[in-house]
Amino acid sequence: MTLYLEPSLRQVLGADAFDALMNLSGESYRRGPGRQTLRVQIGGQAYFLKRHHGVGWREIFKNLLQLRLPVLGAATEARAIARLERLNVPTMHCAGWGERGRNPARRQSFVLTRALDDTVSLEDFCAGWGQRRHWTAGQLVLKRQLLQQLADTARCLHAHGVNHRDFYLCHFLLRRDSPGLTQPGGRLDLHLIDLHRVQQRRHTPRRWQVKDLAGLYFSALDAGLTRRDCFRFMRRYGATPLREQLRRPLWRAVSRQAAFLYHKAHGRRPRLPVPL
Repeated sequence: MTLYLEPSLRQVLGADAFDALMNLSGESYRRGPGRQTLRVQIGGQAYFLKRHHGVGWREIFKNLLQLRLPVLGAATEARAIARLERLNVPTMHCAGWGERGRNPARRQSFVLTRALDDTVSLEDFCAGWGQRRHWTAGQLVLKRQLLQQLADTARCLHAHGVNHRDFYLCHFLLRRDSPGLTQPGGRLDLHLIDLHRVQQRRHTPRRWQVKDLAGLYFSALDAGLTRRDCFRFMRRYGATPLREQLRRPLWRAVSRQAAFLYHKAHGRRPRLPVPL
């Protein structure tokens, strides 16, 4: 058995901390195959507790037949949080994690993270931007800074062999007290969450770069993106002049995948700021 807990939590949960967390009740946020996410209170502090009860052999074989690596427990997310912290990519704070059992189909595990309160997802924050006809100077500065920080995050992850696999606007949380929301050009505190499917390698394969970038593009297509916005993102992500980026096959593949995802989700073709 593997168990890590911050000292303050060990004092509250006692000797049977693993069982206590696997049976703790709270506000249910999400359920998946063999997985549950709860908001809980421990010692007066709010946490998110993601519990894995084993996905079963059927789910494992289904993923393998679809050429997908199955997520077997919380270790993937715990290691991803640690890696992002080393890369200085703001994410959740891991207060504890553990796993027990050798059978991968029945392995029990958990990851406990401090709640990120007073935040809003970028999906909700940007809702309605597509219908905005006039942008003030401050709104344009804010949009461009968000694009810059998203591009920097994507470049940092991919340059260090990390890909998210669910890289959508809804998985970026923006703190409502970020200085950049009241001071044009100020810092925007963005936190990347939902890391349970993150993959880590020495180098990020192109297909996984495409998946991440296409997911982000798809989720932002109704957020008032312009051609210049896309060009700014491409130049920032590639860290080379735009002329060089426009020659890369990467961006055509990203656009095609984003268009496919949009059609699948909404039943209609999107209006791409940069045509294929």
